[in-house]
Amino acid sequence: MTRPAITQAMIDAYDEYTHLTLDRRGFMEKLTRLAGSGAAAAAIVPLLTANQARAAIVADDDKRLKTEDITYPGGAGDMKGYLVRPADATGKLPTVIVIHENRGLNPHIRDVARRVALEGFVALAPDYLSPLGGTPADEEKAREMFGQLDAAQTVANGVATVAFLKGHESGDGKVGAMGFCWGGGTVNALAVNAPDLAAGVAYYGSQPKNEADIAKIKAALMLHYAGKDDRINAGIDAYKAALEKAGKEFQLFIYDGAQHAFNNDTSEARYDKAAAELAWGRTVGFFKEKLA
Repeated sequence: MTRPAITQAMIDAYDEYTHLTLDRRGFMEKLTRLAGSGAAAAAIVPLLTANQARAAIVADDDKRLKTEDITYPGGAGDMKGYLVRPADATGKLPTVIVIHENRGLNPHIRDVARRVALEGFVALAPDYLSPLGGTPADEEKAREMFGQLDAAQTVANGVATVAFLKGHESGDGKVGAMGFCWGGGTVNALAVNAPDLAAGVAYYGSQPKNEADIAKIKAALMLHYAGKDDRINAGIDAYKAALEKAGKEFQLFIYDGAQHAFNNDTSEARYDKAAAELAWGRTVGFFKEKLA
């Protein structure tokens, strides 16, 4: 079967649906117009959405790792999370928080946490939907739940996660964070509010708008952006200028031709292998330097 052609307008419509105000019915109507028929639109949807049935990069039973689902103290109430560490570690390791997209703590983010652990870190992927009962299996329902989160509580839960890892028995007290999409914006917010965060890596995340908040950042930052991501990229120049004005340590990369969510290998239409591998190598090197 021939793979349907995916246009930028289709990807933009999906972004509008998943991140802005377009509902599913409106999205399907727009996609049908763009694709030329309802049948063509139906064939394109699975290529735009994340498919958790795609094989994990690191299996969930990989013998090189110790994995567990945990509960730990949040800012106001318990947080759920997925903790991963190298099975053969003999000493304490630096720690990395892995923050999910606006689909919650799903199999893909668990896979990313395992990849981080294999690089020599203790990785914790928090479930930021914990205050609402945790991430449901239905990712569309999960997406809707993000609009119900209290912003202040979300920040408090992030700060509590840093504190938890800073004192974790397997950690050496150094904490970094990485996040994607919603999680990328959360990393930026965490850098503003958690002075104990040593390093933050934000993939195509929304930026803090207040210069006074940006001046509070202590962490070294690495910022990854997709070249074809007008919605998020609209905030790059102001954020860069504010970071420079405040004398903050940061690196900023834009991956020409890449789409928003280019790191997510479960999304066939948007995943960009070359960009993802380059960003990943930069990210791992950054954490090994800043958390040493």
